[in-house]
Amino acid sequence: MALCTLSWKSAVLGKMTTTQVLLPDGGKGPFATLYLLHGLSDDSTTWLRRSRIEVYVKDLPLVVVMPDGYRGFYTDNAEGPAYARHIGEELPALIERTFPVKAERSARAIGGLSMGGYGALRLGLGYADRYCSVHSHSGAVGWNAKGGLRAMALRRDWPPEFTAELRRIFGTSPVGGPNDLVALALKAKRARRLPAIALDCGTEDYLLQDNRDFVRRLTEAKISFTYREFPGAHTWDYWDDHVRDALAFHARNLGLVS
Repeated sequence: MALCTLSWKSAVLGKMTTTQVLLPDGGKGPFATLYLLHGLSDDSTTWLRRSRIEVYVKDLPLVVVMPDGYRGFYTDNAEGPAYARHIGEELPALIERTFPVKAERSARAIGGLSMGGYGALRLGLGYADRYCSVHSHSGAVGWNAKGGLRAMALRRDWPPEFTAELRRIFGTSPVGGPNDLVALALKAKRARRLPAIALDCGTEDYLLQDNRDFVRRLTEAKISFTYREFPGAHTWDYWDDHVRDALAFHARNLGLVS
């Protein structure tokens, strides 16, 4: 694999940002693309530093794009930057005019872990006309439950500054709004553009109940998805292991394997 580090000026964010791009060693392009999102405390380099993603994709005709999502949950923040527009619109436009990749929905996939698991669902469903498959590992999906951030704050021993940060990101009542994953999934389903969805979570993960509650809401809404639980916690050992399952899932939906 070849690794390119892009340092580029985002017009949406109004600042320089960094994106890591893994390119196949061989094969004839244009290639399919997987956008791979990091968690809350990480950056664009973390998938490369903490997992063996470069090894796992070496035989796939696939470009892997790893942006910096900062701490914005990949949404257009209620009070702050438009991260959804930045990564959902601006970044793919840059990638598709810079690298030999296909510019069709059938050739784009997105996934991530924790904050990036939520982000992959937020972007994959919010831009359902652009992605054919979405995966979430240990997704931070709890604020999509009934009661939104207020219910989450009551259930979590969060410091007040983090609660305030989430309020600036999601607003006071995200349920039913532009960052409500179930509402986005229903909209995509009505438009007949629902991507294939795969979710997983570790049985020792502190976000396990949030994921169970979320998939129950998807089931009630009659949204198609696959969900699996495996032994493990909110750790890179877990994500490094199960990103291989996610790659197999995307490869099938992207038509890279039969």
